[in-house]
Amino acid sequence: MAARSGTTRKQSRGKRAVWRDLQDHYTTMQGVHLRKLFADDPGRGERMTTEAAGVYLDYSKNRINDKTLKLLIELAEQSGLRARIDAMFRGEKINATENRAVLHVALRAPKCASIIVDGKNVVPEVHAVLDRMAAFAKRIRSGQWKGHSGKLIRNIVNIGIGGSDLGPVMAYEALKYYSDRAVTFRFVSNVDGTDFVEATRDLDPAETLFIVASKTFTTLETMTNAQSAREWSLRGLGGDAKAVAKHFVAVSTNAEKVIEFGIDFFGAQTVAVLPYDQYLKRFPAYLQQLTMESNGKRVTLDGAVVNCQTGPIYWGEPGTNGQHSFYQLIHQGTRLIPCDFIAFGQALNTLGRHHDMLVANVFAQTEALAFGKTPEQVKAEGTPDWLVPHRVFEGNRPSNTILMDRLTPAALGKLVALYEHCVFTQGVIWEIDSFDQWGVELGKVLAQRIIPELETKTQPKLAHDSSTNNLIRRYRKLRSVT
Repeated sequence: MAARSGTTRKQSRGKRAVWRDLQDHYTTMQGVHLRKLFADDPGRGERMTTEAAGVYLDYSKNRINDKTLKLLIELAEQSGLRARIDAMFRGEKINATENRAVLHVALRAPKCASIIVDGKNVVPEVHAVLDRMAAFAKRIRSGQWKGHSGKLIRNIVNIGIGGSDLGPVMAYEALKYYSDRAVTFRFVSNVDGTDFVEATRDLDPAETLFIVASKTFTTLETMTNAQSAREWSLRGLGGDAKAVAKHFVAVSTNAEKVIEFGIDFFGAQTVAVLPYDQYLKRFPAYLQQLTMESNGKRVTLDGAVVNCQTGPIYWGEPGTNGQHSFYQLIHQGTRLIPCDFIAFGQALNTLGRHHDMLVANVFAQTEALAFGKTPEQVKAEGTPDWLVPHRVFEGNRPSNTILMDRLTPAALGKLVALYEHCVFTQGVIWEIDSFDQWGVELGKVLAQRIIPELETKTQPKLAHDSSTNNLIRRYRKLRSVT
């Protein structure tokens, strides 16, 4: 059934007349500037907005017009979007390759809702789990749940990776205003031993609760860190295995880049920097400033418009975290994304097998990106024909591997110098000035103009575009409510 429906969708894509209409429409819109769109439609900033459930969206600053919206809506209709939405909310198994329903919608469904999966309404089960979670949290907050030695729980460490880490971290940071500051929260995700060591260095095992979040309770990174957490706890609690039950809880369903330096001939527009060392977790962010602020230029040194792409987008995450986040797109996505892998032969924090596992992932990922997996190899594994395309890895994805002895101040200086030289070399090839940042200034100047318009007690005389004027007025209205 999945194979037939997938084939139908693939065949229908070329038959959608609106797709050709959108391509034709793009040729007429690609040269249209937003300045003209706003000048021709003074009320655009108020009209191209939408609001629902307390969320206000201004989409007027996109390069679109009313015809664009009409065509996009037709595209959604011809694509069967509504039917797919309904199928998801009904609990149908729209994850065809794994033959699974996607039940995040059930987490937000009211108790009276019905989402049937395999003949069973899953909503009551979801609410039962949510109720148990709420009750457990209350026991921690009230002090009813105590550690093995009778001490209150004052530290909570979440161990997970991918969504089991990114979600909790995001929620914790976003809701920090409402949190109990008497409780310390830490998050461990990277298999790099440094992540665990730094998270627990100043904690008392007798006052620490670990939350192990893994769907299958077999995820390698999570279970490795969980085992280290167990050993750390037992050492601090006298070795009594019974202590584990008071200091661990589980969230589970199972009680689981060559960077193309220079001109982008292959059309690669982003570069992933992937440091396999937790201490370098902010290194990609540093490179964003170094590379994009330096080479994000549209004119040459003599003021002529450049005739190629400059200043690729730099991004990344440390270690194995990225593998459970964006590596899927790098391996099987439609974009060519050169990657830089950075690793060290010696760990600064030695913790069992952690570092060997960490570096093994570096070598494995670069190998997989380069060579991939052919259809023949996939078939040889006994994979059904309809599933083969989903499990094929095209390979031929470029990467650099930077391997150094140990992360020292000198090593860090070398890495910084390396990327500085790369940026400079690119700037020379592109004949652009890598050392000015005029693009940073305009936003600052406009902000200084807008700040008093937000703060003045009297109604300001606004002279921005209709969208910005409207947003300022709306903000002032919201601000006056509090």
